Amino acid sequence: MKRISKEKIIEEIENTSLKDLGKRAYSVKKELHSDNITTFVIDRNINYTNICWVDCKFCAFKRRINEEDAYILSFDEIDKKIDELIEIGGTQILFQGGVHPTLQLEWYESLVSHIHKKYPDITIHGFSAIEIDYIAKISKCSIKETLQALKNAGLSSIPGAGAEILNDRIRDIIAPKKLDSKEWINVHREAHYLDIKTTATMMFGSVEETKDVVEHFNLIRDLQDETNGFRAFILWSFQPDNTPLKREFPHLQKASSNRYLRLLAASRIYLDNFKNIQSSWVTQGSYVGQLALSFGANDLGSTMMEENVVASAGARNSMNTNEMIKVIRDAGEIPAIRDTAYNILKMC
Repeated sequence: MKRISKEKIIEEIENTSLKDLGKRAYSVKKELHSDNITTFVIDRNINYTNICWVDCKFCAFKRRINEEDAYILSFDEIDKKIDELIEIGGTQILFQGGVHPTLQLEWYESLVSHIHKKYPDITIHGFSAIEIDYIAKISKCSIKETLQALKNAGLSSIPGAGAEILNDRIRDIIAPKKLDSKEWINVHREAHYLDIKTTATMMFGSVEETKDVVEHFNLIRDLQDETNGFRAFILWSFQPDNTPLKREFPHLQKASSNRYLRLLAASRIYLDNFKNIQSSWVTQGSYVGQLALSFGANDLGSTMMEENVVASAGARNSMNTNEMIKVIRDAGEIPAIRDTAYNILKMC
């Protein structure tokens, strides 16, 4: 099957009917996942700190180091959260925080090692590219050295957070202190060559255009051609409430469900070397999250026992394991619980 070009997918996003785009994406999905199984993972999102110096304009979660409600979780507090996760059958922690201005590699090594030794059956899926990059800089290490040290301590994989839109014109508007596109790609490349798998994400719905979305698609597709290190792609929409970006651009509204499904379908068509596409029910709600299964998604992501960042911007959707199973069955698919590596642990 001939690979679709950037120009063609832009045309289809802009002009093809949502119904036809969805049909094409669903067909691609079925070629990759003919078993009719939709997966999800039971996990908890642990934000070890909300202290951050990066000042992304789309974020309502961050705090400065001297603000009253700024925090760094203690190891005991983190242990309690993991104990609660284990009680409901969880297997993964999505571990990330703000980019703390003073914490160095030794602190992160100690934290990861502590969790890995105390909870050897819990997968640590943690630290975004911007966190990795800053830990390296403040600790006077290379990206490779930082990743290797964290892997040795017990880090299993890295989330795609911090990608937003991989277009530097857009990044200069919404997150001017953050890594540029090439630097984000390079952290993931370095991880892949150390056999640390990662995911790729995209935040849409701020000030980008369709061509910027497709530039993002193309950068991650090219890296996947090179390394085959991405396990999944996750598309989520900018949540404007309580954010500096909304104050700067008052006209910004949450992207429509149509736009989400249109871009999701396009990602499934364009990212032909990604096996897994997640549905972002956390930002879209369970109904559109379920619809996404007909527009190319084969995975519902996670039960997200705890979510703080998106919730700070006004999106407070939730689903437990039984609700996940019901959503998948009602979509005519077979639910299965997976681990971080997309191995099926249990059919439901």
